[in-house]
Formats: sequence, structure tokens, C-alpha cells
Amino acid sequence: MSTERPRRAVVTGIGVIAPNGLRADAYWKSVREGLGVLDRITREGCEDLPLKVAGEVRGFDASTLIEDRFLVQTDRFSHYTMAAAQLALDDAGLPRENPEEPFEVGVVTAAGSGGGEFGQRELQKLWGQGSKFVGPYQSIAWFYAASTGQISIRSGLKGPCGVVASDEAGGLDAIAHAARGVRRGTGAVLVGAAEAPLAPYSMVCQLGYPELSTVEDPDRAYRPFTAGACGFVPAEGGGMLVVEDESRARDRGAAVRAVVAGHGATFTGASRWEESREGLARAIRVALDEAGCAPEEVDVVFADALGVPEADRAEALAIADALGAHATRVPVTAPKTGIGRAYCGAPVLDTAAAVFAMEHGVVPPTPNVFDICHDLDLVMSRARPAELRTALVLSRGLMGSNAALVVRRGDDSAR
Repeated sequence: MSTERPRRAVVTGIGVIAPNGLRADAYWKSVREGLGVLDRITREGCEDLPLKVAGEVRGFDASTLIEDRFLVQTDRFSHYTMAAAQLALDDAGLPRENPEEPFEVGVVTAAGSGGGEFGQRELQKLWGQGSKFVGPYQSIAWFYAASTGQISIRSGLKGPCGVVASDEAGGLDAIAHAARGVRRGTGAVLVGAAEAPLAPYSMVCQLGYPELSTVEDPDRAYRPFTAGACGFVPAEGGGMLVVEDESRARDRGAAVRAVVAGHGATFTGASRWEESREGLARAIRVALDEAGCAPEEVDVVFADALGVPEADRAEALAIADALGAHATRVPVTAPKTGIGRAYCGAPVLDTAAAVFAMEHGVVPPTPNVFDICHDLDLVMSRARPAELRTALVLSRGLMGSNAALVVRRGDDSAR
């Protein structure tokens, strides 16, 4: 019988491009302080649309991080993803290109909105000027798989690559996919998601979501778990993580920041929020079982926090169903209320925040939320010091996907 220790998937690098920070440290500082950056949308062509408030990534200059030949081939959502990927590789101490081990590192991304801005621009050329004016990259830049492909090509990463298409919850599903790949033998996987849904065509598509908030006051547009909940506001950006085999990480002297311990996923149907209670609770139980984690071991919950009354109620009840009596005692937070929901990128940003929260021993607050109407210990107003060893991250998609991820503090976490 083999006595070899099972491979563990650990987080060794974090890269973030978000409305509240263009690096992981800047993002965490803003999250920890509970800063809200929701504001009026300023993108050209969006002025007359009913959606007025969102989380824009401002001050981002893609040309400082990405070569021109990749910029012209890709949409803004891939610019964010490639930039976050490079930051994650740097944070993990991995070389951008490793010709000696090209098949040791893979790439997995999730995407929900795709390259709408690029696609709209090229289609306008088609109908306004003719087919000869449409660029050849129209065939790939809009596609959900574009970011995975471009990161792989740019960095020479030839390990297992993939794209997860499972709604907003795909951000968590992608991390789980990467972790399973590592446990099966892959050295490391660059994984995550970033979105760019703030372009006219993309925004018109989103207006079909009944859950979207069209409130014009940034302080009131996205307030989940409150009596005034009126939907969610979208956001740009996202994050990338380096998920790596623990032994490999330690052999090269990398810090083990967190362990990807367990994951669960279910599907309950589009906008069926009452049914999402059972689906999300099931996902939480599966994630806890895979992690070998008892409900009372969960030290913090990063909520999905959709901001729709029925969905908020279903999530609160799902947490109660899965965690039992511990549900009313465990701190719950939703930092995304300060920046908006970046679709597939949102749960990746929450996972990054969970890693930082465990490292620093503090639960970040939920911006713009002050008076909840559910039986949750929601952290509001200011950060709360706490001993954190296990975090539960939740995500649901508008089309019906539910996911839960358990991450545990790494042995090398600095406090």
C-alpha cells in the first residue's frame, strides 16, 4: 500500500485588476477599509441607457503590462485577465516563461460576458463600411475562450488548459477545476476570471436581467440583505490565482498562502431563487465534505449577496440549512457591495479577499449595508478582527448555477 501523501492544491499567487485596485494589495486595502467605489458609468455610448451605476476599472493602462501585438488581438476582458495573470505569476515567483517545464503549468479561466466591446466595434465596421474593414481577430476576440488561449500563448504555458462556462459561479468552478488538475499531477494552474460588461452592446444584453438594479444613487443601487434591496449592479475586472502542488511550491521556496480544500456545485434553474436555497445548501455540504470540514469550523462566509429579496432570503436560509446553529454565529461578509458584481470575476475576487482575510485575521465589512432583515451576522461598517482558519465562499449565477468553495489558511500565512 502506498504511503505517499496525497497532493494538495494550494494558492501561491494572487493577481487583481478591480474597480477598487489595480493590484492585489491595493484591492485588499480598499476591501479591508470597506471603501465603496460604485459610481456613474462614464463609458462612451452608455449615457442614455437605463443602467446608470456600476463598478468601472479606472486608470488601467493595458499597454504598460501587455505587448501591443496581444492588445490588438483581444477585448478589454482579456486585457484585464492577462494583466491579472501576469501579476499572479509575479506574486507566486513563477517565471513568465519556463522553457524547461512547458507542460507543468496550465491555464483555466471562466467568462460570462465575453468580448462584447471588441465584437460591437467590428460589427459596426461590417455594417457601416463593409466586410473588408473587419479585422481578422473578430473571429476569436469575443469568444469566452480567448483569455485562456492568449495567456497560454503569451506565457508559453502548455499544461492542461480549459474554459469553464457555468454562469457567474464559473469563477469558483474554475478554481475547483484547477485544484483537481493539480491533485491529478499538474504542477500548477493559472486560474481565474475577469469581465468587461460595460460597453453599449453588453449593457443592452444585461438589461434583460430582472435582477439588475437601475437605481441611480450609487449608495443605494446595491444593498443586499436589506429591506431596500433592489438588485445588483455589474462591475468590470476580476482576478487570477496560481494554484500549485504544495510539494512543488515548498521545493521552490514559495509561500503557501491558502489551501483549496473543498468545492460543491449544483444547478437549480434561471431566476428560480427559492429553489436556489436547496441547491446552494447542497453545494455547501458537498464542499464541506470534500474539505473534511465540520460546519462549526467555518470561520467566515463570503456571501453571494445578489441583492434581490427572494435570492437574499434563499441564501440566508441555505446557510442556515447547511451550517445549522453555527449559521447565526459565523461572520458573513459581502465586499462586492462596494465594487459591484463582476460576474465570473466576482467569486474569484471574493476568494482572493478570503485568502487575505485569513492572512491578516480580519473580516472585511459589507459597504453600503447598515440594516439587514435576515438572521445573519453580517459584518457592516468596519472590519472585525477574528481568528480565521477556514473560509466559505459562495456564488450563484443568474442562469441557475450554485457553487461553494472552502479555502483554509496556509501554514505560511503571515499575520
